[in-house]
Amino acid sequence: MHVASYNVRGRTSFGVVVGDGIVDLRPRLAPRYQSVLDLLRADALDEAQSVAAGVRADFALSEAQLLPPVPGGEKILCIGVNYANRDAELTTAGGNTEAKYPSMFFKPPNALVGHNAPILRPPESEQLEYEGEIALVIGRIGRRIPKDRALDHVAGITMCNEGTIRDWIRHGRFNVTQGKSWDATGSIGPWMTTGVDLTKPLRITVKINGEVTQDDTTDSMIFKFADILSYVSTFMTLKPGDIIATGTPVKLGKKPEERVWLKPGDVFEMTVPEIGTLRNVVQDEK
Repeated sequence: MHVASYNVRGRTSFGVVVGDGIVDLRPRLAPRYQSVLDLLRADALDEAQSVAAGVRADFALSEAQLLPPVPGGEKILCIGVNYANRDAELTTAGGNTEAKYPSMFFKPPNALVGHNAPILRPPESEQLEYEGEIALVIGRIGRRIPKDRALDHVAGITMCNEGTIRDWIRHGRFNVTQGKSWDATGSIGPWMTTGVDLTKPLRITVKINGEVTQDDTTDSMIFKFADILSYVSTFMTLKPGDIIATGTPVKLGKKPEERVWLKPGDVFEMTVPEIGTLRNVVQDEK
């Protein structure tokens, strides 16, 4: 099931994407549920799926302005350098393969726009970089979650372009927050997909202007989904609506010193077959 948040016909709503249409859930489930976050907090995804089953779409998908799939969640967490082949390219910066625990940072919600919304390159830097990642959406609250039960806390998955302003990564001596937090420099969506078997490899393919620039599977992850969830929940409570971006594969044919920055007019497209395609065009921030 693909669950989306969107603006349509002058109002904000949420629903289930079926083919080229959307079954609008808000009028069917109000007042109990007003958003995807409400569904997650109430553990009501099965009810949403039942309500949408066999129902004719209320409007075409093309009519909706898609928003980030789960607006209003408490936190967005990101895992750094989590693909073995990418770790190899960054050994000069201190590799991650031998690390006992994942590297992590927070990302503010305003850094990520929805599907088809413009990604903005700020006037302060030309070093806008993309990073295609699979993101987990938490559906069940948990603390100190054992690995063998960790995936039970995932409501669904989505795609994330974890955008970075590269020359701001080391503005401070030790932290990366500045380079990871610029408004509208990344994207997430187009929706949250439920029912995906997270124990099997998922393929990530990213294209820039039609050229494949990232292509790998989650088999290459150093810390797997269950590892990440169990570790993070050791020191913080995971709550419904939380997002965890799980790391990006290596850029094909590019060494770190050969990075090509995004520029206005560039088209970012990320595809995970089980989810769909996330697409955005780069613009200069006004």
